[in-house]
Amino acid sequence: MKPRIAVLGCGYWGSNHIRTLKSLGVLTAVSDANPARAEGFASEQECRTIAPDDLFNDDSIDAIVMALPPQYHAEYAIRTVRAGKDVLVEKPIALTVPDAQRAVDAAHETGRVLMVGHVLRFHPAFEKLKSLIDDGELGTVRYIHSHRLGLGKFHTENDALWDLAPHDLSMILAITGSAPVEVRGEGAALLDHLSDFAHLHMRFANGLRSHLFTSRLNPYRERRLTVVGTKAMAVFDDVEPWGRKLAVYRHAVWQDSGQWAFTTNEPSYVDVKEGMPLTRELEHFLDCITTRGQPRTSGEEAIDVLRILTAGTVWHD
Repeated sequence: MKPRIAVLGCGYWGSNHIRTLKSLGVLTAVSDANPARAEGFASEQECRTIAPDDLFNDDSIDAIVMALPPQYHAEYAIRTVRAGKDVLVEKPIALTVPDAQRAVDAAHETGRVLMVGHVLRFHPAFEKLKSLIDDGELGTVRYIHSHRLGLGKFHTENDALWDLAPHDLSMILAITGSAPVEVRGEGAALLDHLSDFAHLHMRFANGLRSHLFTSRLNPYRERRLTVVGTKAMAVFDDVEPWGRKLAVYRHAVWQDSGQWAFTTNEPSYVDVKEGMPLTRELEHFLDCITTRGQPRTSGEEAIDVLRILTAGTVWHD
């Protein structure tokens, strides 16, 4: 029997979850602080509406997917697991590490699944990149850099770092397998007191280094993760069409008679089977509900992401 899922929050990301869960045949209800908005989605997707406060005691609901303003995520995640339901929380899991820790602890205490919406971990191109790294195709990873740039979206609560970086940080942590030992942030605010541009510089215990650049005031879109290894380099570029999303560059650099020499090669594009990351993420959530398995994007991983965001935030007057 398929789990019965309700969506709490019918904004931009909530609407994506609603349509995807409907396509998977598991959407049972929608809920929003704005009843008219919820009614619109309920009519469109042929499901029922429930007031937010009534969600948690409804025995016909097995799990809740929530896409709320992030300051409410931890509180409502705790209410969900204490009501005996599993939960998928959109990123970021909370705005502070202590709030996120309370939500994770509550899930452990109640034996419920708590998953966080780091959706790019479920992108087929990233999954393929991760398998190449694990198989040693790139050699030892020495450097990772990520650029996530564009115009918008603009939030009154979240700056460019908190809005754009969680997905990339989740991917970087998946590759490194550990949290950084040093984080340094830089930011620039042009519109108000929140950073519109943000840089993160990270150092890991094994010597690997990484940087991340995010901007919501950029004239062009860039969605690129680059991994530099001792044998090869790889680029996951989500702006490219499917046949070119994952490229491997097999360059060589060596010393010859005290001088550096190198060869360059054209990229080889890795065949990646097409698939919608959000669909795959929600399928993983449903599998975790059924098997009681640990989510790939767990609450503990989300806390590691949150610690980096907190350490790298630049405050502007």
